Amino acid sequence: MNPVVGEVIWRPDGERVARSEFRAFTDKLRLDEVLSTTDPVDYLSVWRWSVDNPSAFWRSLAAFVGVDVSAAGDGEIMPSRLGGDPEDGCWFPGVSLNYAAVALDHDREGDAIIGIAEDGTREVLTWADLRARVGALTGFLRDAGVRPGDRVSAVLPNRTEAVIGLLATASVGAVWSVVAPEFGSSAIVSRLQQLRPVVLLATNAYQYNGRSVDRGDVLREVVAGLTDLRAIVWIGEQPADLRTSAASHDWVEVVSKVRPWRADAVDFNHPLWVLFSSGTTGVPKGIVHGHGGVVLEQLKTLTLHAELRPGDRLFVVGSTSWVVWNTLASGLLRGATIVLLDGNPAFAALDHVWKIAAQEQVSLMGVGAAYLHACMRSGIAPGAEHDLSALRMIHVTGSPLSPDAFHWVYQSLPDVWLASVSGGTDVAGIFLGGAPTEPVRVGRLQPPALGVAAAAWNAAGQPVVDEVGELVVTVPMPSMPLRFWDDPDGSRFRASYFEHYPGVWRHGDLVEFAPDASSVIVGRSDSTLNRNGIRLGPADLYQVVEALPEVREAMVVGVEEPEGYFMPLFVELAEGVTQEQAEGAVRKAIRSALSPRYVPDQVIALSAIPHTRTGKKLEVPAKRILMGAAVDEVVDPGSVDSIEALREIEAVAHRRVLV
Repeated sequence: MNPVVGEVIWRPDGERVARSEFRAFTDKLRLDEVLSTTDPVDYLSVWRWSVDNPSAFWRSLAAFVGVDVSAAGDGEIMPSRLGGDPEDGCWFPGVSLNYAAVALDHDREGDAIIGIAEDGTREVLTWADLRARVGALTGFLRDAGVRPGDRVSAVLPNRTEAVIGLLATASVGAVWSVVAPEFGSSAIVSRLQQLRPVVLLATNAYQYNGRSVDRGDVLREVVAGLTDLRAIVWIGEQPADLRTSAASHDWVEVVSKVRPWRADAVDFNHPLWVLFSSGTTGVPKGIVHGHGGVVLEQLKTLTLHAELRPGDRLFVVGSTSWVVWNTLASGLLRGATIVLLDGNPAFAALDHVWKIAAQEQVSLMGVGAAYLHACMRSGIAPGAEHDLSALRMIHVTGSPLSPDAFHWVYQSLPDVWLASVSGGTDVAGIFLGGAPTEPVRVGRLQPPALGVAAAAWNAAGQPVVDEVGELVVTVPMPSMPLRFWDDPDGSRFRASYFEHYPGVWRHGDLVEFAPDASSVIVGRSDSTLNRNGIRLGPADLYQVVEALPEVREAMVVGVEEPEGYFMPLFVELAEGVTQEQAEGAVRKAIRSALSPRYVPDQVIALSAIPHTRTGKKLEVPAKRILMGAAVDEVVDPGSVDSIEALREIEAVAHRRVLV
């Protein structure tokens, strides 16, 4: 049966709605007389209220999740407008808190973190263990002279040490940033060198695909490029022949010391961490988020849009360089047990993630759409093959989820809430999806998140429905960036979000909303195809092409040329399939499912489809290469997963010039 886009495939029953955190929130709104007993409390009505009354919403949310913002008094608690101008004010003036205190300042018992290595080795930290190790590292940082505003950086995989590092850094009011060790030395240095960290946490090797990957050469270059380091804490052995004036310390020795833990209160808008853009086309942008904005956004997302409860187990598959890792770590804010998976999530079998979800009795699982697509194509039936009775929700992000994948999930897991969401590193949270009382529709995201005034705008700056437009946010959110790092006049920050529509956040995605507020992300604005005046979304092609058994993955690019418009489709072939077989299947499928206008000019096989290290397809760099730029001009090789594939595209460009 062919899936019908927009059809309802699942809806929560009455009992689930009645027990939802969303219902508990609306009950409290009425109890506190923020909403009257005559106000409607269906999801869309409450969403509209939240964006029409942002001050009331965010105050009420803070009270609901237990964050004390009373110091702000009854005055204005938010910027007067969007645009990044400090004169417009800030969120919750006068309020102090600390991300680490929200996570740890309680007497919870039981497991806080379950760390699982690629080989299955399992490390469990209770809440008491976690507080003790964070206390030890916090004391070490204070002894090293780390002060509020100093930077502590890390080159670490998804292990317990990274979470401890984040919490200890936050505890002293320093600024955290982590890069995954699989990045190349230039990619790591281009990020961390901007921050000038005074302490580095690092590992000399990591596990991937069943082997230990030595990163000694990379770490030597990284350390050489970080000239302000006072101390390095090594998880494992330090590289030989390391030349640095910074003092080296052993992780085990550092965290084994008994020290009392405390977190220093900081301003609501004090910087917590710096997250970096992909950095494929220039120096990565350092996106600075504050303690208070992150605490409220993460608690809102996990509580009202994921139904995560204290004691639940949260398992999110992702690299430390991807914002989903920050969401995973933030499960501690909610009192959940977080499950970390190090290494290749598909080693030694593709269903490894499902196996862990069953083994750990995971309540909420977050995965990338690409992983679900791979499982679907491989014929895995997770619900039949594993005991996933504890699993209530699957959060999907990274790229649009195909209609076929929606059906595949519900064939195997009919009772799960599948929430395809769209958010970003920029806001450390979600814009669209995750509405707990609303139906799930095939191929569509649920309505926008509470407090997110999301809309689609056309070129004239008018909101549109049933029409593709730019994804905009018209009301401030507390987790919007404080600023970009090393952007003293704010010009890069304003250019990134506010130049297109002055005073309105333009995210860079193309979206189409239906009248019921569900939506489809069509693609990035800068990768949109424009063939003969017809704008095409890459997602439309991917849904059709990547459902074919002949194709593992695809990437389409459109290039404006003097003699016309060149639109090739790059494909990674399934095993045993020839390019000719794939091309025939692709052309037939696109003509049938879409339109002859969508048929590519060429179908070109690559050894792999290239991505950023966080899984985003490299359409824009590929376009620039086809327009004549060299690979090394448009990407940092260390920031992508397949530089070889980009060089194959470069060869295509050279052949076209010679023809």
